[in-house]
Amino acid sequence: MLGSIAIVAGTAIGAGMLALPLATAALGIIPALVLLVVIWGVSAYTSLLMLEINLRTGVGDNLHVITGKLLGKKGQIIQGASFLSLLFALTAAYLTGGSSLLVLKAKNMFDIVLDNQVAVLLFTLVLGGFAALGVAWVDKVSRFLFSLMILLLVVVVLFLLPEVSIASMATGAIAESMTSSWMAAIPVVFTSFGFHVCIATLVRYLDGDAVSLRKVLLIGSTIPLACYVLWLLVTLGTVGGYEVSGFEGSLPSLVTALQDIAHTPWISKCISLFADLALVTSFLGVTLSLYDFVAELTRAKETFAGRIQTWLLTFTPPVLCALYLPEGFVAVLGFAAVPLVVMIIFLPIVMALRQRQTQPGGYQVSGGSAGLVMAGLLGAVIVGAQLFVAI
Repeated sequence: MLGSIAIVAGTAIGAGMLALPLATAALGIIPALVLLVVIWGVSAYTSLLMLEINLRTGVGDNLHVITGKLLGKKGQIIQGASFLSLLFALTAAYLTGGSSLLVLKAKNMFDIVLDNQVAVLLFTLVLGGFAALGVAWVDKVSRFLFSLMILLLVVVVLFLLPEVSIASMATGAIAESMTSSWMAAIPVVFTSFGFHVCIATLVRYLDGDAVSLRKVLLIGSTIPLACYVLWLLVTLGTVGGYEVSGFEGSLPSLVTALQDIAHTPWISKCISLFADLALVTSFLGVTLSLYDFVAELTRAKETFAGRIQTWLLTFTPPVLCALYLPEGFVAVLGFAAVPLVVMIIFLPIVMALRQRQTQPGGYQVSGGSAGLVMAGLLGAVIVGAQLFVAI
């Protein structure tokens, strides 16, 4: 159970956390925390809904198989297209954020002005190569980097908490309209709680034990909530909502501002390294999944030429996005919320309704039909918020 809880928390925590202060700064700390709790509630409910679907379908089936059994080929196509869109959007966002941090690092460490497009290509070639090496390599690297990232998060939070100012926390809701601020924040916060892809694996791992799995999902999803609350406190409570909102989604600006607050050089380095690792660990996990999914779709051969072809198909769309949207870290993360809503809210609701009609009995998440309607409405709000921002 402890390992399963770690998997849930680890799947959620990553580069999305870096975007939270940038996305919610204009709201002020209290509205931002309220939004976090509401989105956590939606994510926890939908995870239990997906657990219900998994347990009723049969332990051992993955999400693609379950969707096929309940919704047929059309459902699988929608689910597959949503998954592919989600992974492409996340990869593009992490490339954008990673390359901007690489530009900052080149300037600070070597006094080199690195062109952003060169940084995108460097980041892709160096770290994107791990995807083609396979899961064994990524697993070994990711375990070490993720553990180090969590350690650095604890260190950074402990040393920045004494610097938190009530006046800074109270600052928010500046020049732009509150409607625009809420619409921009909702999709990014939702994307930061995306851990649902691991549920089918955990159902197999814990042999379909509903009681244990329910505890795992609730505890595992609460850990990211606690981390995000502390992160917002030490960012908005030190730098200030007004100033963070003025960064206009620039990740390097946020990192630099936090480093300026740190009293010692080694804390400043910890902040920089934490931001780097949050991006890198997320990037490795997402690109490995995307590479494998593309390889499966194209039925690529396990030859050198086949791997190169799959690698190019995997990275060309997100690289083009990162090249032409150099400040799109927060914006592209927000776009990822749309396919994520389809995958973990809309499709599970339809599958649960079908199952409850044809397979009564067994584990069922609390809330009944009212819970499904409420989840569907909140999903529509998230999609509507992203469309509002895009328009």
